[in-house]
Amino acid sequence: MAASHIRSNSLPSRTHPLSNIVEEKLQRLRSSEGTSTSLSVCRKLGGLKNLYDSVDDWLQLSLTQQILSRQNNRQCVEHLLEGSVQTLDVCATLREVLSQMKESLRELESSLRRRTALANKLDPYITSRKKMKKIICRMMENLKKMEKKQNIVKKDNQVEQEAARSILKEVEETSISVFESFLCFLSKPKTRSSGWSLVSKVVSSKRISCEAAADASEVEELDIELLIMKSNKDNSILMRDVQKRVEALESSIREIEEVCECVYRSLVKTRVSLLNILDH
Repeated sequence: MAASHIRSNSLPSRTHPLSNIVEEKLQRLRSSEGTSTSLSVCRKLGGLKNLYDSVDDWLQLSLTQQILSRQNNRQCVEHLLEGSVQTLDVCATLREVLSQMKESLRELESSLRRRTALANKLDPYITSRKKMKKIICRMMENLKKMEKKQNIVKKDNQVEQEAARSILKEVEETSISVFESFLCFLSKPKTRSSGWSLVSKVVSSKRISCEAAADASEVEELDIELLIMKSNKDNSILMRDVQKRVEALESSIREIEEVCECVYRSLVKTRVSLLNILDH
């Protein structure tokens, strides 16, 4: 009897085809490449969207709903709902950042085509990027706090953790990881030699080190080129290169924005499903 009771509580939904699909998508996202390129960001966000769609299908299973609606699981579901609000906030802020960045790139592209003073062309975008970096830094700090909270909750529930709760926590952890990767694409975390200070050093030495160039995302490469262009008097060739880079980056940001919008809708859908389970 006791063994039978334990089996019923351990949730056989781990072996359900839908839970297997969720597991596979989780594994795929965990093993995805760590490079910060627009293509990798799009792929990861697309993978996250697909993951949440599968999670929502899994949440519609009557067995999953029965397990999660149990009294001893309600506190965990409430915690997951709290986490989902934070995840939605992060995604919403990212959408705003992308929208602002897209607008800044459009203005920069338009300015580069006009015959105005170079500083007038570049300064608005550079100023916008500095403000954006501060927002991204705060978002990264919030994600780190969420990550830390996840680890504490995991430790508290380690003994009696059931499969359903485990899956949902893994999904939340993976979401945090994907968003951190996204933020690194927009602006890498500050170190002793990163950010605009690194760019300034590169410009002052009039060369880009192989290490800095290889480690930079498309966004940071544009940052570097803009400051180099600003420091050079003869920059007609560089200006053409920058114009092409701006156009390419604007196109990439637009694609990322579209995928990010899809992720946001999937996050909302999953949150609604969790709320419905809690209301049972």
